[in-house]
Amino acid sequence: MRKVLIASTMAAALMGTAASAENIGVSMALFDDNFLTVLRNGMSDYAGTLDGVTLQIEDAQNDVGKQLNQIQNFVASGVDAIIVNPVDTDATVAMSEAASAAGIPLVYVNREPVNVDTLPEKQAFVASNELESGTLETQEVCRLLKEQGKTEAKAVVLMGELSNQAARMRTQDIKDVIATPECSFITIVEEQTANWSRTQGTDLMTNWLSAGVEFDAVIANNDEMAIGAIQALKAAGRAMDTVVVGGVDATADALAAMAAGDLDVTVFQNAAGQGQGAVDAALKLARGEAVEKKVYVPFELVTPANLADYQAKN
Repeated sequence: MRKVLIASTMAAALMGTAASAENIGVSMALFDDNFLTVLRNGMSDYAGTLDGVTLQIEDAQNDVGKQLNQIQNFVASGVDAIIVNPVDTDATVAMSEAASAAGIPLVYVNREPVNVDTLPEKQAFVASNELESGTLETQEVCRLLKEQGKTEAKAVVLMGELSNQAARMRTQDIKDVIATPECSFITIVEEQTANWSRTQGTDLMTNWLSAGVEFDAVIANNDEMAIGAIQALKAAGRAMDTVVVGGVDATADALAAMAAGDLDVTVFQNAAGQGQGAVDAALKLARGEAVEKKVYVPFELVTPANLADYQAKN
């Protein structure tokens, strides 16, 4: 009888453990990206501090079809919740529908889905408000150009992937700031996509320099492209104190470029904070708790004046 009681107690304990365990499927747009790596690690590190929470993280390799298949596989395997960092923010309706039909909570992280204002029940979006990102960056570029005594200035803009809402919004932020009376002395002379890539940023800047494009400022949608542009400028012998360069994300490499005097401004996007927020939202939705449809982690301006504060975070 004693053996039966012990066996029953052990079985109950195991059932209790199984019931409390929560498995979250995560589809990342791309593993091979500095910012998204910090985001992914932020999710993993935070989940590691939570009892019974497991993340199944997969790489969509920038393939929309592959990402949708991953979500369908998560649904089929019966995960408790899904987190998606979308490859293409215009392709999220089908993802929302797949999760909603299965009754599985879904949280988009970092990249705003096209259907953000019509998300089904048990779905949310966790990110930073892109209205702040390009705005903070361009306002500081404007201030620095004024500080140099510029009354007329030319700028080139390096855009992220055009399928990505953040790239479109950050570019619009730049134009909105330049349209204000305070910064209307700036004219955009070139704007092209370099797809968030350092290598493509280098190639694009090299092409502009070879074509004789003249400019006083480089305004990039992210740090990787800004760093690529810096590499091309330095290779061409351009003195970095003759051009203002801005980016977004405040990655470790960007902070190093700022410390070297090459990058003038960036904007801290708390990737780890977004990752933690996405896991929290997914768990709350899985447990039937209420979550705001849009959860924002604030952007923060980074300049040489407060650089040390952000170096300490890396």
